[in-house]
Amino acid sequence: MDNIVLIIVGMAIVTYLPRMIPLVSLSGKELHPFIQGVLKNVPYATLGALIIPGIFLFHENIWFGIVGAVAAFIIAFLGANVIVVVLGSIAVLAIFAYFL
Repeated sequence: MDNIVLIIVGMAIVTYLPRMIPLVSLSGKELHPFIQGVLKNVPYATLGALIIPGIFLFHENIWFGIVGAVAAFIIAFLGANVIVVVLGSIAVLAIFAYFL
């Protein structure tokens, strides 16, 4: 039981420090516009890294992967939030599955 508590505390520290250190060290400082632009695109890059393998590994019907990816790309290109991109892509796939 003690080992489990130590593991949980260790995992909490390991996930908390990378989030807290930049917050404390960069609070009140203005980042370079290029760095701000890069950081704004990180969620979309992560979303792409999650979606692209699913497109190629979906075995039942490849069109679900293609339609979902195109929907996600269009919604993201329009400037929507990442959550809106995911939910919009799910909605498009639900409609696509209904009519298929």
